[in-house]
Amino acid sequence: MQFQQLVYFVAVAETRHFTRAAERVHVSQPSLSQQIRALEKELGAELFSRARGNIALTDAGEALLPLARRILADADTARHEVQELAQLRRGRVRLGATPSLCTGLLPEVLRAFHDLYPGIRLFIEEGGSHDLVRGLARGALDLALVVLPLPSPSPALTTVELLQEDLVVVSSAADPAPRRPVRIADLQGRPMVMFRHGYDLRELTVAACRAEGFEPSFSVEGGEMDAVLGFVRAGLGVAVVPSMVAARAGRDVRVTALAPPGLRRTIALAHRSDVAPPRAARELQRVLLRSTVGG
Repeated sequence: MQFQQLVYFVAVAETRHFTRAAERVHVSQPSLSQQIRALEKELGAELFSRARGNIALTDAGEALLPLARRILADADTARHEVQELAQLRRGRVRLGATPSLCTGLLPEVLRAFHDLYPGIRLFIEEGGSHDLVRGLARGALDLALVVLPLPSPSPALTTVELLQEDLVVVSSAADPAPRRPVRIADLQGRPMVMFRHGYDLRELTVAACRAEGFEPSFSVEGGEMDAVLGFVRAGLGVAVVPSMVAARAGRDVRVTALAPPGLRRTIALAHRSDVAPPRAARELQRVLLRSTVGG
């Protein structure tokens, strides 16, 4: 009994037609019929009744059909499992992340993942949460690290919360040190270095200032994370940044906590709900969860 014979048998059983079955499995009708006859000869029983052109299963065919389907399903599962394992030796993961997370969270996580799976190529796309959600929706990304809540509800995405991170105020080390934790209200009238439009941090900071009844004053705006920190070092103003980024900013930047209740942001890992991430992407998700929430 050959595997391909079972494929042909199931096709005929489901279509009840030799020509349509041949079209389904992409072989000529005579070849399919020949293989069915060979299978019947090997089993010693007719599988189909061909009376007056009507194709029906015989008792032997009825007995074989569920067994054949199970064999084909098991073979498909085996093929899928082998392919999944192969992906961990030579695959790729397309991960989107906000620039601050690329600076703060990802370096250690990606190093741990690379140590486990050195053959997997990592493609990183930086962007704001809105851009990353669009990348997931069009299939350009497998996973994305985003800031919750998302810019707009997206029922097609599944999100898993990873961590909550405090925001802090950074200023030049040459500036006078504040006597107490900084309140958002203390930023009124102070020159601020502000991120470009589309940055989650920009929206969060501006919203916090407006909640205190004032519009922030920008000395420089439009930069990425590294540029913003450089402008702060140069004394052009203060900025509100994630604590993980501030911890790596260097000695020439002063880090000051925000007074309670402060500002926090929620980081989540997102992927499409209608498409399962590739095996390599699921392994990266596992490493991220283990690194952040002990999953």
